[in-house]
Amino acid sequence: MLTVYKFALKYKWFIATALFFMLIELTVELTQPYLISKVIDDGIVAESIDTVWFYLLIMSAISMVAFVSGIMNSLFASHVANSFSYDLRTALFRRVQYFTLATLSKFPTSSLITRMTQDVLQSEMLLYMSLRVIIKAPLLVVGSLIMSFVVNPTLGFYLSFLTPILLIFLIFTARKGGQIFLRVQKRLDKINRFIQQNLEAVRLIKANDRAGFEINKFSKVAGRLRDDTIYALRLMESIMPVLLLIINGSLLVVLWMASDLLQNNAVQVGEVVAVVNYALRMQGGFSMFAFIIIAFSRSKASSDRMEEVLKSPISINDNAEIVKENQAGSVKFEGVSFRYPGSSRYVLRDISFEVREKEKFIIMGGTGSGKSTLLSLIPKMYETEEGTIYINGRDIKEWNEEDLRQAIGYVPQSAVLFSGSIFENLLWGDLEALESDIFTSTQKAQIHNSIESFDHRYDTRVGQRGVTLSGGQKQRLSIARALVRKPGILILDDSTSALDIRTESALWEAIREEETTQIIVTQKIVTAKMADRILLLEGGEINALGSHEELLQQSDLYRSIVESQTEGGQLDD
Repeated sequence: MLTVYKFALKYKWFIATALFFMLIELTVELTQPYLISKVIDDGIVAESIDTVWFYLLIMSAISMVAFVSGIMNSLFASHVANSFSYDLRTALFRRVQYFTLATLSKFPTSSLITRMTQDVLQSEMLLYMSLRVIIKAPLLVVGSLIMSFVVNPTLGFYLSFLTPILLIFLIFTARKGGQIFLRVQKRLDKINRFIQQNLEAVRLIKANDRAGFEINKFSKVAGRLRDDTIYALRLMESIMPVLLLIINGSLLVVLWMASDLLQNNAVQVGEVVAVVNYALRMQGGFSMFAFIIIAFSRSKASSDRMEEVLKSPISINDNAEIVKENQAGSVKFEGVSFRYPGSSRYVLRDISFEVREKEKFIIMGGTGSGKSTLLSLIPKMYETEEGTIYINGRDIKEWNEEDLRQAIGYVPQSAVLFSGSIFENLLWGDLEALESDIFTSTQKAQIHNSIESFDHRYDTRVGQRGVTLSGGQKQRLSIARALVRKPGILILDDSTSALDIRTESALWEAIREEETTQIIVTQKIVTAKMADRILLLEGGEINALGSHEELLQQSDLYRSIVESQTEGGQLDD
């Protein structure tokens, strides 16, 4: 929990101020029973009306001070809690942005969402309530116990007789509650993951009429969350009856002994009333312990989960020399082998080749041959396990990651657009791009005319992940967004699969004179024919490397691919 709550340290003066006002409230609350005893013993019993009025005025004055202190405490506590949650949530989001893909794969998307929303909220509530009542409750119990000894040591002893039993019970319950609420948070992760997957696959579910099947699955997942939550709350609710039983037992002992002491004139009536008042305040303090344990247990579980994110490795090479290089670049793989973290199987093995500046370099291969993995190594999405990659003649490990990725225009296999306008999506490629640069990029990507045909043109809103656009439109917008960056290296991971041959040919012709090196994954022989060279992968190893004509002579696999896409022995171009 220390890793999480250290974000509150920057507000230490606000915290100190909130605690100061809380202590004023507490002092007033502990002083009042003592003053009541004085009103009874020195005023009413002694028949001194002046003394009664004197103490009543004091009690009224300090009650007003406590009222104002309570308001101020709430204001400062609220400021600290909200500022803390903002800083924590921002830190979590920033951390995730710098995760390596290997680190990111350890956390389901739904789990990260829960940690940055629900878990942050739990920690925020604990901090706020700590400054309001959680710290005050045990102080009220201890203070009441001490004041009862001050008023009358004998009655104070009987009041504290069963306190050790209470402490043992509360410690046990707190530990048990922490384990249960951690399980509840994990259940919440699972239900969020299920909802996310279901919404992403909503079209498939409707097309296959599987709504009823999905509802049944959801009922089971939600049912487990319900059962664990009920079990946790039942345990917490059991605290109150036990607390009341022990406190009331102590109070009965005090009253029993007080009756004998009153008969022997060993105690005054006001002292008995004061000790009873302190017992009732202890009861109120202990009654808050059930809430405190629930809040602490939930926050402990949430803090552990957030701490896991905050301590996970990230990839920032701050010591590397920053050199702006977005001109056409070369890429060289030298004996590169790679396997995903936690896996014993090599996805790539002993890969060596070089892509020259301004070259149009095609990568082909069957499913699972390692094409996308190879591309992800160029922008340092993963670290190579064996071998070396050179970008513009420099070892990729020497590159600052921000600098390297600024020099690359990357279009993934699945086109991703963000909620917002088309223009905002294109500007995402380079936030400082001019409007003319945007238009030039869309024209080269063969999407400008389509955009102009929309009712709102470049201000047209696209839904999340671009659901309002066709597959081909999303791919062309993604390519245009990459071109806006004016990258030295343009990487297209099968990003033209939804384009017809005429549109794709126009696209290649438009970017032919770009000052960029093109590395393209494709399954189309028509596209491969226009490349300077083709790299053919098979089972994570290089099968062949050369031009279209050279591969026809060298590789049986390439010839089989060509034959599968020919009709009557001729390519359909």
